Amino acid sequence: MAAPIIRLREVSKTYDVGRPALAGLNLEVRAGEAVAVLGRSGSGKSTLLNMIAGLDRPSDGSVTVDGVRIDELSEAASARYRRHRIGMIFQFFNLLDDLSVTDNVLLPAQLAGTPPAASRARAAELLEFLGILRHAHVFPGRLSGGERQRVAVARALVNRPPLLLADEPTGALDRASAEDVTQLLTRLNQNGQTILLVTHDTTLAESCATRTIELADGAVIRDVQTAGR
Repeated sequence: MAAPIIRLREVSKTYDVGRPALAGLNLEVRAGEAVAVLGRSGSGKSTLLNMIAGLDRPSDGSVTVDGVRIDELSEAASARYRRHRIGMIFQFFNLLDDLSVTDNVLLPAQLAGTPPAASRARAAELLEFLGILRHAHVFPGRLSGGERQRVAVARALVNRPPLLLADEPTGALDRASAEDVTQLLTRLNQNGQTILLVTHDTTLAESCATRTIELADGAVIRDVQTAGR
């Protein structure tokens, strides 16, 4: 069996005051899984996501992603890791309103030093796959919430990362747009994309995740394969 793409071993995170954000957490995620992380506010979901993204470091334990011990990386190496090995989508899209859809998608490829012709071909391929190629030269402010989230997904995937991280990807969307994004994430996973998403949306978890994890007080209290997937 292949090594996990994500492996956390006895990961704890303690801030200056209060109980630990993560408390000896162990987690493995294998390539091709779509894992939804659920839990109340303060359960450790955001801290977990930040650990895997290399945006925060554990107080104890190890974090390995795609064979890289990211808790041991320098700041510069962490930035390179995020450019090449993960894609991130956020609740509020984080698109640049003064750039076109295509230029927003191209940003990570430009930062990674990908040749312009290859980057533009990849961006067009993704926009077509996501059903928004007709908006390639439009500015984000003219798009619906669901369309903007599709642009954000294209941006996250432009460098072909082995892992896609999603932070409340339907949290800012109306019901129809949320269903649209749920179907998109399901299709991406069916095409082989590994996904870890943090959400309060149990419908999203039940619909697109192959596995659901629940956190409480920084520890895993439930870890189940999702029925029907």
